[in-house]
Amino acid sequence: MFNNRLHMVKKLDNAQKSTQLEKNEVKIGLEIHVQLTALNTKLFCGCTADYRGREPNSFVCPVCLGLPGSLPVLNKRAVDLAMMVAIALNSQISPRMIFYRKNYFYVDMPKNFQISQYDKAGGIPLSIGGWVDFEVNGAVKRVRIIRLQLEEDPARLFYQGTIDSSPYTLVDYNRAGISLLEIVTEPEIKSADEARLFLQKLRSIIEHLGVSNGALQGSMRCDANISLHGGKRVEIKNISSFLEVKRALQYEIIRQKQLLRRKSTVEQETRHWDADRRITISLRTKETESDYRYFPEPDLVPVEISKTWINEIQSKLPELPDARKARLVKEFDIPEYDAGVLTSSKALADFFEECCHLYPDAKKISNWIMTDLTRYLKELGIEISEAKIKPEHFIDMLKLIDEGEISGKIAKKVLNEIVRTGESPREIIQKENLIKISDKAKILKIIDKVFEEFPKAVQDAKTDQNAINYLVGQVMNKTKGKADPGITNKLIRKKLAEHPTA
Repeated sequence: MFNNRLHMVKKLDNAQKSTQLEKNEVKIGLEIHVQLTALNTKLFCGCTADYRGREPNSFVCPVCLGLPGSLPVLNKRAVDLAMMVAIALNSQISPRMIFYRKNYFYVDMPKNFQISQYDKAGGIPLSIGGWVDFEVNGAVKRVRIIRLQLEEDPARLFYQGTIDSSPYTLVDYNRAGISLLEIVTEPEIKSADEARLFLQKLRSIIEHLGVSNGALQGSMRCDANISLHGGKRVEIKNISSFLEVKRALQYEIIRQKQLLRRKSTVEQETRHWDADRRITISLRTKETESDYRYFPEPDLVPVEISKTWINEIQSKLPELPDARKARLVKEFDIPEYDAGVLTSSKALADFFEECCHLYPDAKKISNWIMTDLTRYLKELGIEISEAKIKPEHFIDMLKLIDEGEISGKIAKKVLNEIVRTGESPREIIQKENLIKISDKAKILKIIDKVFEEFPKAVQDAKTDQNAINYLVGQVMNKTKGKADPGITNKLIRKKLAEHPTA
């Protein structure tokens, strides 16, 4: 009888746990919009694609403005680049693709429709299927891809203040018509962290292909579709960075959980991510596919994609992140973890390899890149490609450490300045007076002061290595890291041996 009751308790407990898991289940699907920045012109006209920093509405023509009588002409190289991405993402390229009109009225669409692609009702996108593998907590996770499609980018909108309080909207049509590749995933992502890691891997693949520069503003944007068990799907529009994707999803997960906990309804809607206030704002009720009234674009003929064309593109594929990671491990004898961090960004991996051609210790290079260099870049909010540091200056700094001219602590200051200014290590050392103090007499005077100020630590140091390290640290603090740590350590130990025990 007792065993039966125990069995029933366990069964109920497992059922409650299962229900709780269902309640907390998160499904996230991403729609990633990648500008093909390697192109010189827009998708359907000859206007320049180099619109950033230019006078608003200065690079437009009848085609990208959608004026009556204008006709689009497909940019073949856009198809080439999009096919490269499809092959790299294990996606099946369609033998025939068709452009569709996606109809909706909004100020960023000059024609009141977008030339895009569709995978239903006879529509055929560039490719279907595929996957991306990436690491989550040491394990490989696979997220499947539904389709890849080519479309034109809308115009760019500007607001005075926030989107929900601005008295007007400014429109720059320079971006309208830029070649955009949309990558749609299955809703298989389970957390905000997973979404960030997925996007990081995807961006690395795209950068290694050379089709898009992820460091450019707005070159890789994301719409996130998110739902929790028991609620409807919510779309968050136009998130522009990995960090903001993570923040937006974290906020939305909490918002939806709170609604469900209060037995309220999570409406199917489109929301805007306000990065300044770090909240999502309701924009409109989520459209269904029928609202867009998709139909084939009558001004563009279907595109036939032959096996010969596919094979030609495949033969031009460069080394991709996974292959590069394996090569770095083998060629430079660094751990897989290091190689994974370095290949998460093409520019970072390029920087590492250039440094390895100038210096023999690859592990030392990777350590400095992964810890201090990436930290300084993050503090400045820039990519390695935007920083002023050069591989030769980075290596000169490592050589100065080897030669004993600067300490590791001073080297960190030097590296920070190199990243900010692009100056050589020696210029920075002289300008900031960072030359290492190796004069024993000078160091001894500072040690004497430290012994006077910290008598208890001196007594503890007789038997405690940590206390010795503490005394060394105090000397380094007083010299602003310029005292030679090796000489300092030896002099402190010598003085401790001569110092009377209390």
